[in-house]
Amino acid sequence: MIEGYCQPKEIAVEEGISLVKYYPYYRCTLKWYQDPGLCKQVDGAAVPYDRERLGRMYRFLSSKGECYYIKVKEKGRWRLAGDISLWNGMISVVLCKECQNRHIGRKAVACLLGRAKEVGWRYVDAEVYEFNRQSRQMFLSVGFQPIEREKLRYELPG
Repeated sequence: MIEGYCQPKEIAVEEGISLVKYYPYYRCTLKWYQDPGLCKQVDGAAVPYDRERLGRMYRFLSSKGECYYIKVKEKGRWRLAGDISLWNGMISVVLCKECQNRHIGRKAVACLLGRAKEVGWRYVDAEVYEFNRQSRQMFLSVGFQPIEREKLRYELPG
């Protein structure tokens, strides 16, 4: 939890996309993190997660800030498509392969930038590997600016 603020249980991003407060539900999420390509994008190494490592990651993120699942509605049914977190001045986002390149991550990031402003942050950083052009482009399209080789920053207005 972000100190002094209560994490919302759900945040509507737009019609068909919402953010749901993290809860342990690894049956679905473990599939994403067992994809070596996705792990390479996230961690810089194509090493799939096991259930224990995934649980440690989620517990860390939710203890340092706010962690959400990205939920999308497709063909009339809701499903989890990724996760997104605000923690220690940072934002991180992961989408399953099937939901990448559909602007879902971009919309979720833009939504959480509003949350960061609401809780009083002045800026939000994102660490993105140089080789991860897809993720870098997404953050740049939202308004992040490079400040280091693998670090981008979004200055919050006000």
